[in-house]
Amino acid sequence: MTSRIQPGSFDAVIFDLDGVIVDSEPRHERAFMQVFEEMGFGEGRHGMDFSAYVGRSDRALWEDFMAKHRPPQPIEELIAWKQNRVVALLREERPIYPGLRELVKELGTHFRLAVASGSVHAVIEAVLELAGLREAFEVVASVQDVRRSKPAPDVFLDAAARLQVEPRRCCVIEDSLAGIQAGRDAGMTVIAVPHSYPADRLLDAHHVVRGLDEIAPLLLGRR
Repeated sequence: MTSRIQPGSFDAVIFDLDGVIVDSEPRHERAFMQVFEEMGFGEGRHGMDFSAYVGRSDRALWEDFMAKHRPPQPIEELIAWKQNRVVALLREERPIYPGLRELVKELGTHFRLAVASGSVHAVIEAVLELAGLREAFEVVASVQDVRRSKPAPDVFLDAAARLQVEPRRCCVIEDSLAGIQAGRDAGMTVIAVPHSYPADRLLDAHHVVRGLDEIAPLLLGRR
C-alpha cells in the first residue's frame, strides 16, 4: 500500500499493549474461559463472541456477560478474577513479540514514548515488567484513567496530554479495529500491525506493516 506516513511529522509514538507489545489476546480468552468454567458457564454456555471484544476493555465484555446471565458476583469482582488469571498466564508464558524490545529501544532515541491500553494498570505493569521496558515509557495510560474505552479516543488523548504533545504530532501503533478507530478519532496517525487481524481488515490505518521490524525504518525515513 502507499504509505501515508511522513517522517519528521511526529514527536511521540504511542504503543497499544495487547496485540502490539504482547501476544495476549489468546491469553485473555483463555483467562475468561477459565473464569466462565468456574462460574458454571463452560462448554460454550457463556455465549460470548471474543472476537467482538478485541481491542476493547474487559469491562465491556463483562457488562454484556452480566446483561445476558445475571451472575451474583459484582462486576469489580469479575474483572479482578479474570485479571489475576491473565496476569498469571502472561508471567508463565512471557509472550512478548519478537523484535519489540529492539523497536522500543530504537524509537526511544528519537521520540517520546507512551503506552495507551484498554487493559488495567496491573496488567500493563506486569507486561512491561516482563519485557524489561517499564523505564522506556514516559507515560502509561490505562482504560482506568478515562471515562470511555476504545473505540473512543479517550486513552490516546490522555496519553498525549500527559506527554504534552499535540495529538497531530503523535503516531499510534495498533493491532485492532477498535484501536485504529480510537487513534484516528484522536487526530493521530495510526500504524497497524497484523497480529490480531489480517492486513486487509486494517486498511483504515494510515499504514499497515507486515511486522514490527518495518516500523522504525518507516518512521525514520529509511524505507
